[in-house]
Amino acid sequence: MQFGGQRTDLNLKPLGQPHNILIKLSDDVLPDPGAIMVTGITPQQTISEGINEADFLTIFNEEISIPGTIFIGFNNVRFDDEFMRFLLYRNFYDPYAWQYKDERSRWDLLDVVRMTRALRPEGINWPTDKDGKATNQLGLLTTMNNLTHDNAHDALSDVMASIELAKLIKTKQPKLFDFLLAMRDKKAIAKLVTSGQPFVYTSGKYPGEFAKTTVAVMLSEHPKRPAALVWDLRQDPEPFLNLSVSQLVEAWRWSEDKTKVRLPIKTLQYNRCPAVAPLDVIKGEHQAETRQRLGVTSEQITANLKKLANQSSFVKNVLQALDQLDSEQEQRYGSRRPTVDGQLYDGFIPDHDRPLMERVHQTDPKQFDELQTAFIDKRLKQLLPLYKARNFKAALSPEEHEAWEVYRSHYLMDGGENSRLARYLASIQEYARNPSKRNDFLLEELRLWAESISPEPSFE
Repeated sequence: MQFGGQRTDLNLKPLGQPHNILIKLSDDVLPDPGAIMVTGITPQQTISEGINEADFLTIFNEEISIPGTIFIGFNNVRFDDEFMRFLLYRNFYDPYAWQYKDERSRWDLLDVVRMTRALRPEGINWPTDKDGKATNQLGLLTTMNNLTHDNAHDALSDVMASIELAKLIKTKQPKLFDFLLAMRDKKAIAKLVTSGQPFVYTSGKYPGEFAKTTVAVMLSEHPKRPAALVWDLRQDPEPFLNLSVSQLVEAWRWSEDKTKVRLPIKTLQYNRCPAVAPLDVIKGEHQAETRQRLGVTSEQITANLKKLANQSSFVKNVLQALDQLDSEQEQRYGSRRPTVDGQLYDGFIPDHDRPLMERVHQTDPKQFDELQTAFIDKRLKQLLPLYKARNFKAALSPEEHEAWEVYRSHYLMDGGENSRLARYLASIQEYARNPSKRNDFLLEELRLWAESISPEPSFE
């Protein structure tokens, strides 16, 4: 619904004017009411002030995603970047090139913040939540450090606050900042991780009581991804070494039972900008206090490394357990098949179809029929009528308009009480019953949006 961005140089000095763009919701979209409660942006506002996805992506590809760009956000790798990939995919652009082609790349400030807090916290005020637990929320970090952040959760305001936070870290801990910026490259990450030596690893999956950071070592390359399976060296491997494959599967599953000791193996993906550093960063003058924050000692690291040495049968069992867990996930995924909009990861686009995708943006929408039959990938065949209806409704023939209405009717209303529309309206009611979260204006706008896009009764 909103894109905000500001280009800077490598010293974080702004270059040119920022981009702050609202994107129109099409009439098959029901936004998450919870998101609207946070941002305050209504669907109606996107219609009156925004541009459609096709027009936005023209701006994105011509002005924003230029060669040499580093895309940086606060938790963008796991959140914003996924929205961009699916947006590009359903609008017939390469969903990945904007992050690697022509010297482009990406980086995530959240893990930089986490590692700075864990390894070099000096000079920065670090917030805690109402229970006294460490938190790295952007709004609290800016408040604690007197950084400008006028409107939290507004895209452009969050961008400007992230720039100020990055400046703070670069000023107070320049060596760590510059090191992690250089380490955004997946080849550099893979070289460090696959060296066989222990390394420092910061991830949101690790406990907050240890600053989301540990010392890890690679057990094995991941069999299916550009990634490694790494062991948390805070944890003694001995209780797991003789477990069967089925026992390892159960030990690896996430559980709400806090007494259960979970298998301390994590997948580190090279292309997701993980925050990693050599073990040397916690030596010297920083050694004692840093190891105390991380809850790890030299003796632990040495002892646990020794126990993991020459454990080929254990690693083999771990890989079999991983394969079993992956199979279970694939079965669950297959049972609730996403619509074509959500099938990006079903496979790469065939080489034959890539030039045709580019032709879509150069072709009169009234001439899309010829392109549709030329595509090999069935996803692209299905996406093209949706792309046309969402962005060029005036170009729809009467038959295409009717087909779009049938699609919207099924998409929004199939499932009765469990339909997308029914769940959307139920969510609005939940917020209306909660005095601490309700906003009558926003809730009424959301109701009106549902009313305005609800398909007419069908007699097909």
